[in-house]
Order: sequence, then C-alpha cells, then structure tokens
Amino acid sequence: MPEGTRAVLDGPEIDRALTRIAHEVLERTKGGHEVTLLGVPSRGVPLAQRLARRIERVEELAVPAGSLDITMYRDDLRLAPARALGRTEIPDGGLDDRVVVLVDDVLFSGRTVRAALDALGDLGRPRAVQLAVLVDRGHRELPIRADYVGKNLPTSLRENVDVRLSETDGQDAVLLGPARPRAGAAETGEEC
Repeated sequence: MPEGTRAVLDGPEIDRALTRIAHEVLERTKGGHEVTLLGVPSRGVPLAQRLARRIERVEELAVPAGSLDITMYRDDLRLAPARALGRTEIPDGGLDDRVVVLVDDVLFSGRTVRAALDALGDLGRPRAVQLAVLVDRGHRELPIRADYVGKNLPTSLRENVDVRLSETDGQDAVLLGPARPRAGAAETGEEC
C-alpha cells in the first residue's frame, strides 16, 4: 500500500454493503421484477454482476445485468489522452419500460453519471433510472445523487479513493490516500 494510504473498506465490508444495497433495490422496486442492472466500466461492471447474484439469492429472481460504456459521452475527451472503448452489453429484453439501476464504484463530481444518462438515452427509454454506488465521496459538480450508497466517505480534494475488486485487481478493498495527478486533470493536480 502506498505511503499515506489507508483501507476504509475491506472485503467483508464491501460484501455487506453490496448485500444491503441488493435488499434496498428489492424493497424500493417492490421485488425487482422489472430491474436491469447496468455497470459502468470498469469496476461498475463486476459490482453490477455481484448485485445481480445477491438479488437472485434473496428473491430467487434472475435480474439482468450488463454494461454501459460511456467513453464517447464524456465531457473530458478533449482534455485526456485517447481512451479505449469499453463494452456496452444490454441484456436480452432491452431497456424500454424497465427500471435501470446504473452501478458504479465511486460517485464524485457526477460527470460520469451524466455521461451514462446520455449514453442510456441513445439505447432505450427506461421507465426509471436509479443509481447505485459503492462509495459516495462528495464534491458534486452536477445535481446528481445516488439512490443506493454502500458508504458515504467525506473526502478532501487532495485525497484519492481507490476501489479494488477481486475481478479486476485481485483483492477487494477501498483505499483512501493522497491524490494522484491524472492525465487531463486540472493544473492543480486534482481528480477529474
């Protein structure tokens, strides 16, 4: 772990947060029969798949899960180096008249969610769109709020939230540490 970095969630805590979110989705959607989960690459995709498995265990209901690539909808394309396109996988049955739950790892400025909403609008017309995130770190730049949150984590702009998942990183953890300058970030070195 880099110097100045500390774990704020470990594997079992992430599991409990996802289980709670799964129960909240089922309660709020009255059983989840019209729910489709769409993960935002990269870590939102395995989180959406984990949520789908938890819902299936609780309700014996197979909830469709897919992915929604937002690369071409981002408002920082001209500021950052070229990005590889991710995959958009819409489950059979499409999105029309479904309750789509967008799933992502960290909610920060809200710009990723805005891009996801734009991408979603090109793919169908859901009855409702909800947002589930593992971590809400604050600092919104757009009027966006998550419907389901694993952990509210007040942060400084000088801090970085690093979500690690076994599917992508070999371990489950949420780490809080000093901010790392990112390609295309503002001259201040803060995250986008």
